[in-house]
Amino acid sequence: MGEFVSNCLYMSYQNPGGERMGSDPIASEKVAIERKIFFLDLKENQRGRFLKITEDVGGRRDTIMLPAPAFKDFLEALQRLVEFEAKL
Repeated sequence: MGEFVSNCLYMSYQNPGGERMGSDPIASEKVAIERKIFFLDLKENQRGRFLKITEDVGGRRDTIMLPAPAFKDFLEALQRLVEFEAKL
């Protein structure tokens, strides 16, 4: 398995009025594994908070958006898969 790197880049951007800029993340994580880089950005818009997950492989990017109410279910499913894979 490749090298695992995680950089925690907690950010809270504010404009002069004290409001966060709409396109800026509330918090971010970066995970580099082999030749892939994953960006996890916690963001917010008029519909609520969401996680933007972007995979970058040699400049090609794919992105999914996960609404905040789905975080717990997504994390539980991911944990089950991690535990299953560990038993193989």
